[in-house]
Amino acid sequence: MAEERPTRTALVTGGARGIGSYVCRRLAAQGRNVAIADLLTAEGEALAAELEANHGVRAMALQCDVTDSARVLEVAAAVEAELGPVDILVNAAGFDRFVRFVDTDEEFWDMIIDINFKGTLRTTHAVLPGMMERGWGRIVNLSSDAARVGSSLESVYAGAKAGVIAFTKTVARESVKKGVTANIVCPGPTDTDLIREIGEEGDLPAKIVGSLSKAVPIGRMAEPDEIAYGVTVFTADDANYITGQTLSVSAGLTMA
Repeated sequence: MAEERPTRTALVTGGARGIGSYVCRRLAAQGRNVAIADLLTAEGEALAAELEANHGVRAMALQCDVTDSARVLEVAAAVEAELGPVDILVNAAGFDRFVRFVDTDEEFWDMIIDINFKGTLRTTHAVLPGMMERGWGRIVNLSSDAARVGSSLESVYAGAKAGVIAFTKTVARESVKKGVTANIVCPGPTDTDLIREIGEEGDLPAKIVGSLSKAVPIGRMAEPDEIAYGVTVFTADDANYITGQTLSVSAGLTMA
């Protein structure tokens, strides 16, 4: 008789739409209970209802701003009280705008770094001690192919996401003997609401967004669910020996 595995609880930041929402769907299909942490509360609540109806798991939505340290701690505590301790953390929350570096200012730098880098630090700091104490955990942080090769009009974002890669590798080294793995997924150009919004912000952003499909060898941008598949490879119960790895899901745009 096969050994019955425990039901794990996953916390997904930025889980209400885009890549994060498809990560939630795939986690629920794996039998995980799912907590959706996002600023978009209504969308998160609708997704939670969908997950419970379609997959028979428990799900909840929580309003969360990853730049608010106190709120991140409150969310982690609320998830543990309702669904159990966080066993799987996926940091999908992110934000960007296409702009030349010489046209940015320090306020913009702080915003991009606070969301894309420090947001990952906050959530990891909130749940990693418990994972290590219990002897099991999966952390998957979304970076970007921009962090690996650079990307026009994304200088600060690329730098913040490069920080996510280095941070995650270090966490992987520090926590693997405690049964916790930490890995990175770098999406290539992906057809999300955010990328469409960026493309509507002026002629130059529109030109860049319009050229993304041509840059990818397969000839199109990714669908969000294709990125989510890469994420859930790392969250599997059997993925004990994979840690500190950076996976580009970009149809060959980045091969390094």
